[in-house]
Amino acid sequence: MVDSLDLKGVACPFNYVQAKIRLETMQLGQLLEITIDDGEPIENVPKSLTNDGHEIVDTKKVGQHYRLTIRKGE
Repeated sequence: MVDSLDLKGVACPFNYVQAKIRLETMQLGQLLEITIDDGEPIENVPKSLTNDGHEIVDTKKVGQHYRLTIRKGE
């Protein structure tokens, strides 16, 4: 089962912080799907989550937003 989090309209860095908090509640290897805005969020959130040790499994553009699938790392 994939957990999901809708972060459309949430500004940086709050979108990253919310994704990070959700990932902290998950087990290693679990998947989280987040939806974020184009622009600054898609440029910064994936980098920050990767720097935290998580893996970006998939990125899809859906309309004016992006859907990222993230595998929880250590």
